[in-house]
Amino acid sequence: MALFNSILSWVMKKRIHQIELFKKYPHDVQHEWLVTLVDTSKGTDYGKMYGFSSINNYEDFKKNVPVVSYEQLYPQIERLIKGEQNVLWPSEIKWFAKSSGTTNDRSKYIPVSQEALDDCHYKGGKDMLSIYYNNNPNAQMFDGKGLVIGGTHHPNPKDPNAKTYYGDVSAVLLQNLPWWAEIARTPSLDIALMDEWESKIDKMVKATSNQNVTNLSGVPTWFVVIFEKILEYKKASNLLEVWPNLEVFFHGAVSFTPYRDLFEKFIPSSSMKYLETYNASEGFFGIQDTDEYGEMLLMLDYGIFYEFIPMEQSEDENPTTLTLEEVVVGENYSVVITTNAGLWRYKIGDTVKFTSISPHRIKITGRTKHFINAFGEELVIENAEKAVATACTKTLATIDNFTAAPNYLRNGKSGSHEWVIEFLTSPDDLERFGQILDETLREINSDYDAKRYKDIALQAPIIHNAKQNTFFNWMKKRSKLGGQNKVPRLANDREYMDDLLKFMNS
Repeated sequence: MALFNSILSWVMKKRIHQIELFKKYPHDVQHEWLVTLVDTSKGTDYGKMYGFSSINNYEDFKKNVPVVSYEQLYPQIERLIKGEQNVLWPSEIKWFAKSSGTTNDRSKYIPVSQEALDDCHYKGGKDMLSIYYNNNPNAQMFDGKGLVIGGTHHPNPKDPNAKTYYGDVSAVLLQNLPWWAEIARTPSLDIALMDEWESKIDKMVKATSNQNVTNLSGVPTWFVVIFEKILEYKKASNLLEVWPNLEVFFHGAVSFTPYRDLFEKFIPSSSMKYLETYNASEGFFGIQDTDEYGEMLLMLDYGIFYEFIPMEQSEDENPTTLTLEEVVVGENYSVVITTNAGLWRYKIGDTVKFTSISPHRIKITGRTKHFINAFGEELVIENAEKAVATACTKTLATIDNFTAAPNYLRNGKSGSHEWVIEFLTSPDDLERFGQILDETLREINSDYDAKRYKDIALQAPIIHNAKQNTFFNWMKKRSKLGGQNKVPRLANDREYMDDLLKFMNS
């Protein structure tokens, strides 16, 4: 693999020059992509509907094309799911990346074109490696294998001819990997794409524990599970006894902050590198290009045109939208994208702050709605409220208030969600209430369901029955009574939960 390592590292370093160009001329690059995307899609049904042929500049684009959510774009996506073509994008759409977070279905189905695969997702993967090699000239990761944890994919049951497929974005990418990337990764596809997670993890452990694994890519949650299984299988005290040449973990999807200490225990090496990426079902958006954790370079030449909505207008029907020329450092923005897979002025639901505008670097700050995504479960407020309502109905309970937060992985145990609920009428059986809450969340959120499978990544929720007036008195203590102040329903960290539990115990 030494020659392979030398050739690939040389090729990837050449890309750095192009990255420097879009850093130097960001507005020109973004304008060119807008023109290209609109011109390419004039003949699509969406292009005809919104007069793409008359769009000559960004002002025309804003005037003609509406800002939309997934629910608003779904009628067009549904046509694609059923096998129609040339609806949102001219080239054939055969793949859909499945994710959670929608209010009108169990999952979202995001169209993935060949252009999005080649010029966005895979280009992002290559750039991730290029940046890593540029920052670490002595890297030797291609002397070994990269351990990648993938999801699953299936033929699309809504397509009568079954010519389209859906799956986790990781599974879509693995199934379509170029040859050079397939050579450099482990385990084999027949294991990586298994849909029975318990067997899959066991097979991954056995397949990789005797290989020279030098790098890891994926969501931290699942790696913690695999690490524990590998140490048990190999009777090792840490991962360096199993993979002595391990040098970097490429991570994304959830915050790495709660996992960093845990990873440092698994991999006790000061030379181990951690590099964050911003890769979603809708596209590959950012890569950490400095040592500053949580700050990523916004990648501007991936077939995506970016707009940003000031946070206070994120739920407005006709919000103000800003281009890269108009954003400022430190403000919170909702992200809007137009892509080479036919997502037009699409609100992805994420919020970011710019830490720099020369070049454009961002930090993910959360979602436009309350959410928990500590384990990749993407639990949104609509999910939580529906589950609570169902549990109340079935246990004859009524509630006054509730809040929930993640309970992170500790001491080899899976994580969970922790709930504090104040009932006006207590359920006839609190344990049954919790079971119904959990079952309903699994029914309506496919990502939560996957993480709950056999308690591998996420255990059953912990529920605290709060005394009456708990939330009122807690909000009063925090000087948050009245006005626009509300109890935070969901939080992706434990700031509110720990403070509330401390208050309840006092």
